[in-house]
Amino acid sequence: MTESTNAILHPWFKEQLSEILKGIPEKPILDPETNRKLWDTWQAGLSRPISLSEQLPPLRMLLIWDNLKGHHTPEMMVWLFEQGIMPLYTPVAGSWLNMAESIQRILVRRALEGQNPESPAQIIDWLEAVARGWNEDPTPFEWGEKRSARRERSRIRRHALGGSGACSRRSLRAKPNLIQKWHSANQMTH
Repeated sequence: MTESTNAILHPWFKEQLSEILKGIPEKPILDPETNRKLWDTWQAGLSRPISLSEQLPPLRMLLIWDNLKGHHTPEMMVWLFEQGIMPLYTPVAGSWLNMAESIQRILVRRALEGQNPESPAQIIDWLEAVARGWNEDPTPFEWGEKRSARRERSRIRRHALGGSGACSRRSLRAKPNLIQKWHSANQMTH
């Protein structure tokens, strides 16, 4: 896919989700009250709960995706609900929560760094090849580890400036001999 407007993205997205749903076993039909509670459970705590229709199919999938305006179109939402898919959105300005973006950066760097692609098809082929390689031997991600330790060491080396939130790399406390000079200079003038 070389274009990504909703008119192009949504049909492609529906096709992909339909393929995924084919591989998921059908959920047993629950009584309407239990089924609604299941859907409502996933809305608990949302700042903007989604308006659900009276009749809901069995919940088959949770879809977590970016909070883009195009993902909120009524037509797309209705289609998702009809398939038994509950969309859950990453928080606005919370892309750091979305591990997919981290993986995308890694894949793009591995596929394109130092390359000079001549067409969108070539870029797509390279990205798909890198993704296939990744899927054969995925990299485990762990929160924290070396980066966390490096950030903690950096925090320890900083010096807070009067509780303002600003920091300096070195202490700005007055040196004792400077304080003594200032006091002795002030005592002489008084």
